[in-house]
Formats: sequence, structure tokens, C-alpha cells
Amino acid sequence: DLLYGCRLEPESKMLEKIQKMLTIRSSSIRELLAEALGMYILMVLGLSSAAQTVLGKGEFGQYLSINLGFGIGVTMGIHAAGGISGAHLNAAITLTHCIFGNLPWRKLPAYLLGQFLGSFLAAATIFGLYYDALHDYTNGNFTVTGPTATASIFSTYPSPYMSLSGSFFTEFIATVMLFLGILVIHDEKNNGALKGTHALLTGILVLGIGMGMGMNTGYAINPSRDLPPRIFTAIAGWGVDVFRAGNYWWWVPLVAPTLGSLAGGLIHKLLIDIHNQPVLEHGNEKGQTVVESSTL
Repeated sequence: DLLYGCRLEPESKMLEKIQKMLTIRSSSIRELLAEALGMYILMVLGLSSAAQTVLGKGEFGQYLSINLGFGIGVTMGIHAAGGISGAHLNAAITLTHCIFGNLPWRKLPAYLLGQFLGSFLAAATIFGLYYDALHDYTNGNFTVTGPTATASIFSTYPSPYMSLSGSFFTEFIATVMLFLGILVIHDEKNNGALKGTHALLTGILVLGIGMGMGMNTGYAINPSRDLPPRIFTAIAGWGVDVFRAGNYWWWVPLVAPTLGSLAGGLIHKLLIDIHNQPVLEHGNEKGQTVVESSTL
């Protein structure tokens, strides 16, 4: 046993040295990696559910399957990244936090790069996972529109009946509800979620948005969810049509969610947050200052 212990000790020290060498001390890089992993998990679960529904021709999933896939993906992605980066997993939300002063602007590039990297790699993963099925479904002809269109597996596209303004409004309102819901879930001064349930409730929130506001545009509600896979599909065989389709729709999932996130934050601040701060009142018999917080 002594000899066995002596053999283990150098190995243990070597593992410690390797761990120290691999440990990243830069908070920005750690946040980048956390956002990348969280986004990768979110997108793999979400895109794979879309791929199985489309390529399985309805036999291996329905529209609700996609909603559930993205809802579960959000929950697991938040669990993966939440303790390190806060798990924004959404460029619109990250930008909103910077504008509201909750996140330093210098951290914006790391968050966006992490999110875009995770999303792009997830699209590549699903392309590889369903490569044979894609070829079988399309006879090797990857199209954005038509009876065997498959680009919508990876990114969002508006329904044929939608106008550009109507599509923009849909994405705007859906993202208002997303960020407003997130703020409500995390509002500890009001009626915030129980400890440990934030990720699950956020996943349920995304599920609800998909079930109620997904028909018009596919509920992108997230530039980091939509643009990197679109770029991947342009490279992987679908071509520039991924940017032309839907009357050049591609910019809407970037701009509308960003404005919707800002609006959701402002609505919460104006209707709830600023009225629910600790208030200094002079009302006790000894003339001392009493700090009170509204519980309504």
C-alpha cells in the first residue's frame, strides 16, 4: 500500500500542475467560454429538435417538439453558464445590460464572441449529425424555399403571408416578453423565483413564447441564435439565398430583438422597479430614519 501510495503521489502532483496550466484566470475569457458552452448546449438541443421534425416528415416530432427542444436547451444552457457569466446567451440581452449599466462595455466583445462561437459550432454539429438525412430529404439540393426547403432548420424565416413590418413587430413583441419575463423571474425585490428555479422558469418562458408567438416568424428573439447558423448555412451549401429570402429578412432578427429587449427592460423599470426601491422615511417616534421596501 505504501509503494502504491508513492506511485500515486507524483501522478497527483502532475495532474495538479496540468490543471494549473489549463486554468484560465482572465474573467473575460472564462465568461466567453461559459457563454460559448451555454449557447452550444441551447442550440444543439433546439436545432436538433427542428431537424428531426423537418427531416422526419412529422413522424419524429411536431411543432411543439421544437418549442420543447429550445425550452429545454435554454434551461440546460443557463445551468452550464449561469454561475460564471450570468448566462445571457443572447446578444440583445447582453447589449441591454451594457446600456443599463449592469455589465461593463469592455465585456461586450467577449460575451458576443462566445455566443456566436457556440451557436456557429452547434449549427455545424447538427449539419454533421443529420448530413445523411439532409441528403436523403433533399436529394442533395439544399434550398431556402420550396417543398424540400431545409434552411429553416438552422435559422428563422417569416411565413409567406408575413409583411416585413409585421415580421418586425412580431419579433419585437416576442423579445419584449422574453426580457420582461426574465427580469420578473430574477426580481428579488418583488416576487422573484425560488432559488434554483430560474433556469427552469426561463426555459418555460421560452417554451411559452414559442407556443404563442412562433407561427409568424419562428421566434428568433435572439441575434446570437439566428445569425451564426445563417452564416454557416451560407457556407455549407444553401448559398446567399439565406440572406435574400423573406425580402432580405435576415437583419430583422438582429434589430427587432435588440429593440424589444431594451423596451422590455424599460417597461419593467418604469412600471415595477423604480417604484419598488428601498425608500427612506422619517416617521418613527425617535426621529430615526427607517428603511422600508414595498412588498406589493
